[in-house]
This record gives sequence, C-alpha cells and structure tokens, in this order.
Amino acid sequence: MYKNRNKRILICLVLVLLLVLSACGGTETASTEKTRQTTAAPIQGGAEEQTEAQPDSQAAVPASAQAPAESTQAAAPAGKDTLVVYFSATGTTKAVAQQIAAITDADLYEIKAAEEYTDADLDWHDSSSRTTIEQNDKNARPEIGSEALSLEGYSTVYVGYPIWWGEEPRILDTFVESYDFDGMTLIPFCTSSSSGIGRSGQNLAENAGSGNWLEGKRFGAGASEDALREWIEALN
Repeated sequence: MYKNRNKRILICLVLVLLLVLSACGGTETASTEKTRQTTAAPIQGGAEEQTEAQPDSQAAVPASAQAPAESTQAAAPAGKDTLVVYFSATGTTKAVAQQIAAITDADLYEIKAAEEYTDADLDWHDSSSRTTIEQNDKNARPEIGSEALSLEGYSTVYVGYPIWWGEEPRILDTFVESYDFDGMTLIPFCTSSSSGIGRSGQNLAENAGSGNWLEGKRFGAGASEDALREWIEALN
C-alpha cells in the first residue's frame, strides 16, 4: 500500500511539472509574437505615410511658388494702345517723338539703321554721299537694325522721321513694308528746317498698303509742347 501511494504522488508531480512547462512555453510564444508585431508595426506604417505624404506635399505647393514655364512669345504692350515710331539721324525727330509719346501716354519705338549714318553719309552737298544715293533711288531699302516690333494691341501709331531731299528717308519705306497695319490709324509727322511734309505721308501709305493713314504735319527743331498738344487734340 505504501508503495502504491508513493507511485501516485510521483505521477501527480510529473503532471504538475508538465503543466508548468506548458504554461511557460505558451507565455514565451505569446510574448515573442507580441514583440515581433510591436517591432514590425512602425516600419510598415512609416512606409505608408511616406507614400501618401509625397503627393500631398506636392499638391500643397502653391502655383505661384512653382517655376514658371519659359515663354518664347513676344511681350505684349503694357496696356497701352498708342505707339510712337520714329527714325532720327541727328536727334531732332527723336526730341519731338518723345514729347508726343509723353502727351499721348504712348510707347516709343526707335527705327535704327543696321549701318548707322555718319556725318559724311548725311552730307546732302555731296552727290556721292550715302543718303544722296539712297534718296535718288525710290527702290532703295536700307536694312533696319533694331529688334522686330510687335504691333499687337495698338490702335494708333505715330510715325516720325526727318525730311531728306523733300521726302521720307528710304528706311521708313523699309519699315512700313515690313508690317501689317490693318485696323490701325497711322499719323505721320516729320521734322525739317524749312521743307514741308510734301508727299512723304502719301508715299508711306502707298508703300504700306494697309492701315488708315491720316494727313501728317511738319515740325521744326525745338517744337513746343503746346504746338504738339494742339495738333494732337485737333486729330480727335
């Protein structure tokens, strides 16, 4: 009997030991799994946040902060509809053109010769001077050296020049033949010491072949602002 009781006690101890070992194993497994999940969660969540945040951060950039696309189109006039175009070899016509632009709040454009005129070129006493040769040839078309002009937005264009040999310089013919003036009003004006405007305005209108050309006017050197304003107001 004593032997049987010891046997039962031994079996109970074995069973208790097995239960303890089983419980410890389960606890360790659960703890390991929990540790694995806790470690993996931030890595997965961080990747998703980066993927989603990237387009959000791009969308948040204001349009004004983005680099503007380069434009190859010519700049339009700054809200003005009047332009003063002039050619001036000695500065006399330039002074009058600047006054007209100030009175009319107009843009200014200077017609520059690709080959600048020298004093010798302007010597009208010399039959072989450049200007004498050009003015004696109605088909002469001196090259323009200034940048191309955009006429978009302009409705009124004043065209100024000196009188050479009783007519417009041939470079003015080059200019008017280079542009389309449809829908615009063009007003010629010239400067000279004594000669009138003659047929120069008509010549320009005929060579242009477009635009509504008004009768022009001649001014002497040092034309006053009052005289120019009176003429401009009479055009309206």
